[in-house]
Amino acid sequence: MSDLLTNAHIVEAVAEANGYTHKKSIETVETLLELIKSELESSDDIMISGFGKFCVKNKKKRKGRNPATGKDLILAPRKVVTFKWSGKLNEKMNTKSKKRRAKSNKNFKLNLPSYNPKGPRWIEI
Repeated sequence: MSDLLTNAHIVEAVAEANGYTHKKSIETVETLLELIKSELESSDDIMISGFGKFCVKNKKKRKGRNPATGKDLILAPRKVVTFKWSGKLNEKMNTKSKKRRAKSNKNFKLNLPSYNPKGPRWIEI
C-alpha cells in the first residue's frame, strides 16, 4: 500500500479479510461510511472502541481576513469534525516510534568538544 489509505484500499482489504466479492465489499464499506456521515450530519459523536472518537464541534462566528484582498470579514458559525484517538491506538502508535528511536539511538554517537557543565555557560535548574 502507498502512504495514503484510499477507499479502494479499504474495499480491497475488506474483500480479502472476509472472502467477500468486490461488489459485496464495496457495499459494506459504503454502508459504513454512509452511517458515519449521517450520524455526523445530525451532530452526533461517534465512538469506535480501540480506534477513537469523532466529535462534532460548533464554531462561533469570528473575525477573519480575505488573504487575497486583505479585507476584514466575519466568518459565519459552522460545524467541524474533530478526531481524538483512543488510548489503545495512541499506545500502539507511540510504542512503534519508541522502538524505532531506541534502535536508531544504539548506533548514534555524538562527537562534541569537551565541556565543563559547571562553567559559566551552563545553568543548572
